[in-house]
Amino acid sequence: MGDQLSKDISSLKGCNKSEDTILICEVCNEATYVKHHKKKIVFLFSAMRHFAKELNESGYKVSYTKIEDKHNSGFFKSEIARALKHQKYDQIVVTHPGEYRVEKDIKSWETDFKISVEIRADDRFLCSPEDFAIWAKDRKQLRMEYFYREMRKKYNVLMEGNQPIGGQWNYDLKNRKPPQKNLLIPEPYHNEVDNITRDVMSLVAEHFPEHFGDLEPFYFGVTRKQALEALNLFISQRLPNFGDYQDAMIEGEPWMYHSHISFYLNCGLLLPLECVKAVEKAYRNGKAPLNAVEGFIRQIIGWREYVRGVYWLKMPEYAKQNFFEAKRDLPEFYWTAETEMNCLRQCILDTKKNAYAHHIQRLMILGNFALIAGLDTAQVNEWFLIVYADAYEWVELPNVSGMILFADGGYLASKPYAAGGSYINKMSDYCKNCNYKVSKKQGKDACPFNYLYWDFLARNRNKLESNHRISMMYKIYERMGEDKKKAIAYDSKHFLKAIYD
Repeated sequence: MGDQLSKDISSLKGCNKSEDTILICEVCNEATYVKHHKKKIVFLFSAMRHFAKELNESGYKVSYTKIEDKHNSGFFKSEIARALKHQKYDQIVVTHPGEYRVEKDIKSWETDFKISVEIRADDRFLCSPEDFAIWAKDRKQLRMEYFYREMRKKYNVLMEGNQPIGGQWNYDLKNRKPPQKNLLIPEPYHNEVDNITRDVMSLVAEHFPEHFGDLEPFYFGVTRKQALEALNLFISQRLPNFGDYQDAMIEGEPWMYHSHISFYLNCGLLLPLECVKAVEKAYRNGKAPLNAVEGFIRQIIGWREYVRGVYWLKMPEYAKQNFFEAKRDLPEFYWTAETEMNCLRQCILDTKKNAYAHHIQRLMILGNFALIAGLDTAQVNEWFLIVYADAYEWVELPNVSGMILFADGGYLASKPYAAGGSYINKMSDYCKNCNYKVSKKQGKDACPFNYLYWDFLARNRNKLESNHRISMMYKIYERMGEDKKKAIAYDSKHFLKAIYD
């Protein structure tokens, strides 16, 4: 599968090179069950072809189905059936997939094909679904911070005995600097396009012309060697400033000081623990400050493992949750970027071009608007799954439904991450080039985030007022005069109506 491109994958352990066959399939259904970003399809198909080539060179027998093969059925299951028709096998061995729908499909194979199917744990992750379930049992609320601390201890990361290096587990408060003028931001990793990737780009242009996103320029690494180069480039050039500016946003600088390795981690070209150890080594060698290193490591062994645990613990019901009963259609500008809100326009344009936006762009711009505007939960989830090269349902769904939309009612996160224009103005330079005025709270030229934020709180008062993390905001709202409250409701209603006209 396209997210299992690792020679260390559990399904390859014990593989007999002379007798066993490795089946790798490019299937149309996986590219179109949602219309994935063109660049994501190129990345995965090229990485798969390069991986197959490496396996062949290492002596493995590989049966590879390309998207353009005339007999390609377009589905995993039917490709399995086709393989079994051509040759007799005793057993199918697979690594546990990353999405519930694929797991459901695999579990039907044994009955339908009358063959033994062994589903092995995906031990590239550091916390199995079973271990996460044990940790989560009997907890009224799950909090990532406590899970993260246990992972630190388990894997002895940034520890001095039983205590965290520096005396603190979390340096997040030091990782919120707004953007500064004249920051020297290095270029991101650029890989030269080879013949394999060039062929795939042509195929994607031919087979998936209606899909979202720009095909070029294409700079992603597509091999393990290239993924390691990208990791090392991050550590040497970007990591020292990553902590300070990880929440900052600058127009024309979509990559900032972030690592841009989530593509490689989520498809298997990099392994989480090797990334964590490499970054920890940089700290111990005096090459990066503790706040940067801890912040990065928390994302890998804390948040990444945590959201996967929540996904497998709560699926399939988790996908249906809609705490705020949000039903408004996704506006067309999420696809076109044709909006006068500059922050949204910039983040959507970055996403269209790169199949990437960093976590604050996703959470506090794109997601924040979706939350406070009351956009339909399923449509927002589908959009995030479509547009990002690192998106797979196990990571996308908890992040969007849980973190961004609070659709699970607070199971994953302790509060909705809603904010007005002042936060965006503080953490970015987007507002200076916007047609709306972030300083204005009401009226046609006021920043829509300002009144939509309060309208969101007012609409959902019965569900949120008891949340201790935002109860103060309701006290502020109560002190507003009735005229101001009516203006908030009026501006919100007319703005939201206008974006669909």
